[in-house]
Amino acid sequence: MPTQHEIAILAGGCFWGVQDLIRKLDGVLETCVGYTGGHTDNPTYPDICNGDTGHAEAIQITFDPALISFADLLRFFFRMHNPTTLNRQGNDIGHQYRSAIFVTSEAQKKIAAEIIHDIDNAGKWPDKIVTEITEAQVFYPAEENHQDYLEKNPNGY
Repeated sequence: MPTQHEIAILAGGCFWGVQDLIRKLDGVLETCVGYTGGHTDNPTYPDICNGDTGHAEAIQITFDPALISFADLLRFFFRMHNPTTLNRQGNDIGHQYRSAIFVTSEAQKKIAAEIIHDIDNAGKWPDKIVTEITEAQVFYPAEENHQDYLEKNPNGY
């Protein structure tokens, strides 16, 4: 019986680290780093670094919902980065490092809103979550040297 799959697109700072952590989850079938959420066609890494394309560094995740739910994927996402800092993750500052969930369906949109509500109400973070929930747009895969970066460069940071 073929494996079912779903796509999730998440942005939580530098895509190298996000990819490295998420790829290890049971049920994650494939990951690809890239750019989405902006207004420029076919952006490149230098374009993104200039900060004027509107794109976020993001990761496109193909996962098996029978092994990991979208909700559980988001719960992990909210533990692996700080969703309360606007346009910033650690030393990475800029709109390209924003926290965002680019939903591919109404079901994902509803789940994302519920998870954010639950985490905010649980008081796990001292400040409110600023993660944006937005409709998925075109996802542009990043250049090959950025794919699986921390596997290729274990001391990459």
